[in-house]
Amino acid sequence: MHLSRAIALSISIALSGTAALAWAADPTPAPSAPEAGATVSNLSTASLSTAIAPATDVHTDAQGVAAPGASFKINPLPDRNLGPNDLALDGLLMEDMDLWNRIRKGFAIPDLDNQLVANQTAWYAARPDYIQRTTTRASRYLYHVVEELEKRGMPTELALLPFIESAFDPQALSSAKASGMWQFMPATGTSYNLKQNMFKDDRRDIISSTDAALTYLQRLHDMFGDWQLALAAYNWGEGSVQRAINRNKALGLPTDFESLAPRMPAETRNYVPKLQAVKNIIANPAYYSIVLPQVDNQPYFVTVDKSHDIDVEIAAKLAEMPLDEFRALNPQFNRPVITSDTPILLPESNADKFRENLANWSHALSNWTSHTITSAREKIETIADQFGTTPDVLREVNHIPPHTHLAVGSTILVPRTEATADVDIAPEVADNARMQIESDAPPFRRVFIRAGRRDTLSSIAARNHVSVAQLKAWNDLQADRIAAGQRLEVQVPNRVAGGVRRVAAHVTAHSTHRVAVASHARGHVVAAAKGKKRHA
Repeated sequence: MHLSRAIALSISIALSGTAALAWAADPTPAPSAPEAGATVSNLSTASLSTAIAPATDVHTDAQGVAAPGASFKINPLPDRNLGPNDLALDGLLMEDMDLWNRIRKGFAIPDLDNQLVANQTAWYAARPDYIQRTTTRASRYLYHVVEELEKRGMPTELALLPFIESAFDPQALSSAKASGMWQFMPATGTSYNLKQNMFKDDRRDIISSTDAALTYLQRLHDMFGDWQLALAAYNWGEGSVQRAINRNKALGLPTDFESLAPRMPAETRNYVPKLQAVKNIIANPAYYSIVLPQVDNQPYFVTVDKSHDIDVEIAAKLAEMPLDEFRALNPQFNRPVITSDTPILLPESNADKFRENLANWSHALSNWTSHTITSAREKIETIADQFGTTPDVLREVNHIPPHTHLAVGSTILVPRTEATADVDIAPEVADNARMQIESDAPPFRRVFIRAGRRDTLSSIAARNHVSVAQLKAWNDLQADRIAAGQRLEVQVPNRVAGGVRRVAAHVTAHSTHRVAVASHARGHVVAAAKGKKRHA
């Protein structure tokens, strides 16, 4: 806790004889200056309650301003536990203890005040359990996001944006394939250097995705010169926002967010109001009868480098962490092995345990290595025999659906053998590995139809998206004429239920968590779950 700044400010007030501090709405009286002669050196933490106690004998003028030379009596501060919902010491001491106050002090986006904001604020305020769950989940990541925002000089409201995008769930995946805490679409993720391969998806990586999101938001702000329009573009796409601006300009209309909102789809029209609603609640939780969890103003995690492949479960074991908690900090891994060149995130105390346990570990760190299919004759069954496992194990680890096979060039995980016991997966393999799976069913199936009275080969071919020549070949026809009621064979594409997955890269290491965050009525919480395209 930095006492010097609080005390220095109090001393300056005493010397100037003014009380020019503005305090947030809170029943606690504003703090006063220490007595003359008090210094930093003789004010210990133990005497803090005395140093910041409200004065009882300050002489003021008619406007309530302290008169020059007024004395400030030091009174004891009543016993009171300070928490994230206590705004009384905003700007002095709570800033050093609680991250919520740090976020509040960095608010810089102009407030939006309209009926949509009122509706969204009422919705959130009526769901304290949801606020509690989301803010508790956010507590792992918020310090890092706020640090990065402050380094860039960006408004701290943006630290709350994942509240809207994903409910701070880094595993969130929309039906449109937007992924991660910041909900990047695959193409946009690639544009911002977020790797997406068989082993990991950096759209879910806490550090990489945050860096990419803030870089993207900075670019949008530079483009539009307005944070509300930048946020609208983050949701709707910069091209869509620019076209709306151009239309309003052509009509001589304003081009601020509220003026453009009628041209926006409902999702985007509500997007900035949702962020404003969350900002309102974080700014004054007590007003909305919301209790925020304590979030310490210090790093939640540290980065830990390693030099060898390690299985996710073994890494969690060495860190002495529950597997779910380990994955909450390391959600980017698609497979049960973390390759050697990839660092991991751990709470600092667990990082120390990890290093100590790793130094004493005498077993294999990983049970898996990679294998690339080089021949069409390589079937899952023969690969399983080769590596001493079962087809079911290979299918489960590599997320290979039943009734499918691997195409040539596919890379999969297989158990390590004696020959590969100490061989890590090469970085170039990890970066470029792809897995293509194809259906075991033939590409076409035969169906039989009967010609109607008005049918011709041309009309039947057009209806079934084939050619007349194909119909004649399948049915051994020499002429172009057919009779009513004649039975004809048609070959149609054989569509496997669910479709054939060609690239299995965007799958989490624990597929049961591969769900998008549920949204409430009208797509309130995570609009991406509705299948909207993001960052187009």
